[in-house]
Amino acid sequence: MVAERLAGWRRWLLPVISAVLVTALIAALLRPGRSGIAGSPLLDKPAPGFTLRSLDGVEVELASLKGRPVVVNFWASWCLPCRDEAPLLRSLSETQSDRGLAVLGISFQEPELQNARAFIREYALAYPSLIDPGARTAINYGVSGVPETFFIDRQGIVRSADRGGLTPARLSEGLSRIGIKWP
Repeated sequence: MVAERLAGWRRWLLPVISAVLVTALIAALLRPGRSGIAGSPLLDKPAPGFTLRSLDGVEVELASLKGRPVVVNFWASWCLPCRDEAPLLRSLSETQSDRGLAVLGISFQEPELQNARAFIREYALAYPSLIDPGARTAINYGVSGVPETFFIDRQGIVRSADRGGLTPARLSEGLSRIGIKWP
């Protein structure tokens, strides 16, 4: 009798543990990203400097933008949330660049540059899209996936960071931390 109970218990144990783990994984994947990266060493610290070339061959140095608020967005053409947020970043750039805001895109682990160029054309992105050879800049920013967006204030300090596709509310929250009211 005891042996039968143990056999029945063992039969259900693995499926129950599996169901709990799958549920936790699904919940973690579907949970919207939060603005800010808790415990990130970048928050409230100087943004790591970089000098990168755009897909058009123009060199862009972060230090040259000091005195302006900057939004740095790591993206890839194969990333679905990047596609969802691209129109939002295009709109931000179009409406805020004349007010001093700089928007920079940094292509992340893009296997084919022609895919990045097609992405830029598809979404009519006019802000610089930079190439990060060897992902050195991404490593310096602690990027673990895309999209990730960093909000840098006029003094060059990272004030907010966002993992996952931006929404208008999360974009507004990040911008408010660098002194930009949007929309």
